Amino acid sequence: MADGGYQGNPDVIMPHRKPADGTLTNWQEDLNAIHRKVRARVEHALARVKCWKILRDYRRAASTLADTASGIAHLHNLPLTG
Repeated sequence: MADGGYQGNPDVIMPHRKPADGTLTNWQEDLNAIHRKVRARVEHALARVKCWKILRDYRRAASTLADTASGIAHLHNLPLTG
């Protein structure tokens, strides 16, 4: 999912742009609202992960990044489970 800056890239999902007359159909507006909500959740999740210094300064082999990120997510979710 991306914002309008990736126009012309077929590999990303972007919100609908307003045409020259300035109106979107109701289903396009609804889809854009859903797109905004999902992107906001993803952006907030990425921002929270970046707060962990181990990922911000990651200097290990790229093959170990998935395990490190999984461990951090687990540690982050421990307090949430009570």
